[in-house]
Amino acid sequence: MRITSIDCFVLLDPKMNKSATSSAQDDIVVLIHTDEGITGIGETDVNPWMARACIMAPSTHTMGMSLAEMLIGENPLDIERIWQKLYEGSAMNGRRGVVINAMGAIDIALHDIRGKKLGKPCHELLMDGPKKKFVTPYASLQPETGSFEGYKTSLAAWAKKAKEMGYKAGKAECTLSGPYAHMGLNEPFHRMAEVIEAVRKAVGDDFTLMVDAQYAFPDAKTCLATIKDWKDFNVYFLETPLPSDDLEGYRILSEEQDIPIAAGEWLCTRYEFQHLIELGKIGVVQPDMGRVGGLSEACKVAAMANEKGLTIVPHLWKTGISIAAATHFSAVNPACPFIEFLPSDLCESTLRKELLKEDIKMVNGVIPLPTKPGLGIEIDFDALKSFEKAADAAVKNIRI
Repeated sequence: MRITSIDCFVLLDPKMNKSATSSAQDDIVVLIHTDEGITGIGETDVNPWMARACIMAPSTHTMGMSLAEMLIGENPLDIERIWQKLYEGSAMNGRRGVVINAMGAIDIALHDIRGKKLGKPCHELLMDGPKKKFVTPYASLQPETGSFEGYKTSLAAWAKKAKEMGYKAGKAECTLSGPYAHMGLNEPFHRMAEVIEAVRKAVGDDFTLMVDAQYAFPDAKTCLATIKDWKDFNVYFLETPLPSDDLEGYRILSEEQDIPIAAGEWLCTRYEFQHLIELGKIGVVQPDMGRVGGLSEACKVAAMANEKGLTIVPHLWKTGISIAAATHFSAVNPACPFIEFLPSDLCESTLRKELLKEDIKMVNGVIPLPTKPGLGIEIDFDALKSFEKAADAAVKNIRI
């Protein structure tokens, strides 16, 4: 079997709002076609126009190769060698960042092809196969409102609804300031406690509650002063409280207070995670299936985390394609108690709701292991075309 062509679809939610700070509003879907008629599906969480350029740009020299050109003619089952070929061939432009993110979509699509070719779901072919009977999702919640009271009230109501829907865990995206400040919010740090308290009261004590600060704190000292009063909230983990490069700050947070610190959603490759684990001393490792470099690289990160006895909870904020990839990943990792799950019923994005013919289903609070070959998903191409048109229209209106 050989790869014959690659298609990249840039997609946009027609109701996209830049101030929403939500990457569920855009997407790049990569389809890899073979001479046997098998097509693999992948996506990644990055600016889709940038990712498409990384994949489709022509080669310029031996260390600045086109990802697409390097793929044509390859055997798609040779996934590990292809990943290394792409990594080395794009090294001058890549090694980290958007090129690795784009490689992640390619790698997920190759795993999809392998499963379809062998007639097995991806999880049976990863890390010696499944070690679980189901995967537990947590509901990732971020209402789109620009007032503090509206945000607090909506987040508590969404958390309560998530529990009623059967979720056993949820994450409050408590972003009242900082680079991810939602819809123009700009509140002092101490008001985060008001939001978390409202959510905890809404869901009760028998619900696992995570908190995502989304890089809001400028340093560890400010974070420590803010979270010292959170003990009564029983927070399962605090996600990305500091900038990604502040490894010393992450070490201080991890060692000087008791809430487990989670990070890694922006990181690329096992090499960046090695620094985060060894220098940042975090307790919860969060590879994103696309951004990290795909399922292949996510499994390498999991192996590193397992050696250190760390918890693994993958990040995802895209469509059912990423949810499917994370489900297969979690199935083979016993140290992965949850996967992030953006519920279509508790999300504003029509792209998240409509891209797949059938959404990934939660049954009694868990996701049963997929049984169909590959990722086990199908794209609704009518929906894809409508989102592609929305992206094309947006480009026409951009003024730089």
